[in-house]
Amino acid sequence: MSQAVDPKDIEIAPLYIARQKIYPQSVAGKFRTIKWALMVFCLGIYYLLPFVRWDRGPDAPNQAVLVDFPNRRFYFFFMEIWPQEVYYITGLLIIAAMVLFLMNAVGGRLWCGYLCPQTVWTDLFYAVERWIEGDRRTRMSKDKQPLTPRRLLELATKHSIWLMIAWWTGGAWVLYFADAPTLVKQLATFAAPPVAYIWIGILTFTTYTLAGHMREQVCVYMCPWPRIQAALTDEWALNVTYRRDRGEARTSLKKAQELHAKGQPAGDCVDCNQCVAVCPTGIDIRDGAQLGCIMCGLCIDACDNVMVKVGRPTGLIAYDNDINIKRRLQAKPEIYRPLRPRTLAYAGVIVLVAGIMLYSVITRNLLGLSVVHDRNPLFVSLKDGSIRNGGTVRVLNKRNATRTYTLAVDGLPNAQVRVVGINADPTGAPVIIVGPDQTRELRVLVTAPADTKLGRSTPVSFRITDTISGETATAADHFIAE
Repeated sequence: MSQAVDPKDIEIAPLYIARQKIYPQSVAGKFRTIKWALMVFCLGIYYLLPFVRWDRGPDAPNQAVLVDFPNRRFYFFFMEIWPQEVYYITGLLIIAAMVLFLMNAVGGRLWCGYLCPQTVWTDLFYAVERWIEGDRRTRMSKDKQPLTPRRLLELATKHSIWLMIAWWTGGAWVLYFADAPTLVKQLATFAAPPVAYIWIGILTFTTYTLAGHMREQVCVYMCPWPRIQAALTDEWALNVTYRRDRGEARTSLKKAQELHAKGQPAGDCVDCNQCVAVCPTGIDIRDGAQLGCIMCGLCIDACDNVMVKVGRPTGLIAYDNDINIKRRLQAKPEIYRPLRPRTLAYAGVIVLVAGIMLYSVITRNLLGLSVVHDRNPLFVSLKDGSIRNGGTVRVLNKRNATRTYTLAVDGLPNAQVRVVGINADPTGAPVIIVGPDQTRELRVLVTAPADTKLGRSTPVSFRITDTISGETATAADHFIAE
């Protein structure tokens, strides 16, 4: 007969595991060097790019990269993108997505491990922390001890430097939206627009919080890419892998020597846990593929260093795939396939979109024209029997110099074109002057003589021509007669 269970004796598992603070240990090696180099490169671009100058003429901004919201322009070195050319931004986003997919297909989460802003800034914050507080064991020991004046000074120094980095991160971001030297001077004299201080405050808080405190929590819980990446990867992608075919059964160095002396098998893994100690997310790569692995390669460096010390071959942890693990167990040679339908498709899309954008830039027209036909009335019958249509033309001059254009209408023989408030040249074509990097909106009247044979709606084309370069732009419309 079963006995009743007291509800108090039932232990309920928590829905969420309490976070344990991670103390990544410093490590030296090939992948750590690559991460240092990429960190300096990425931060250098981010912080210094707003100060790079690019001469566009006397009346144009000379900042190489500038998002000019008041004038609705985006400047990128030699390019000036107008709101009507948002397709360039779309093309860049498509290329960025395909590059991300290609990186994943070739080497797993390379973006996460080396180039993601969260990784880059967290690495920087860790470097500051180690510089002030010491390496892994020292920091762990200090956190267990009671606070002392010296310890408080260390913490205050660390967080002050973190806040300075975070503040300059936010400050550098707003420099992309105004002339950098001017805005820096305004910020220093407290004369900058309030919106600049607001955004600097927001980005200071987020950088300090995400890189200084949340760290691996962002990668494991907040970022959607690990979930997406898992759906995009395949068996040929190279991921940071513990080669269990060589490492198991893991045991200490002394025990392994005893087993080898007895002729019994022993793996190369000496169970030193150095791969866990250096991991920025605190996982054990020997447990297999995990959501928390950002594939930064630091565990490879740590393991290789240990293998060198114990006199065993490096590469116990390496960029590899599960296919090769099975092949090695079957005494077959390793095989890699970086070129396969998936990677070729991604590369093809990148080349195609980049080619389209390059062709668009090369053949880009720096003159634009749009026409809006009057809605009411659609047409007017004059006393002499002629028909007149009215509308609005908008001329875009994308050059940094004042331009003069003539306006004409094609598709309507003997039509008279008049622009309200604009004089005509000797041929009767209206002459329109548009300032540098500006648009001009004008009212246009098109009149068809009484003897013109017209249908109910006749397709016409408005055409403007640069009087100096001969560059043209057209806009389609209809001449309404009934």
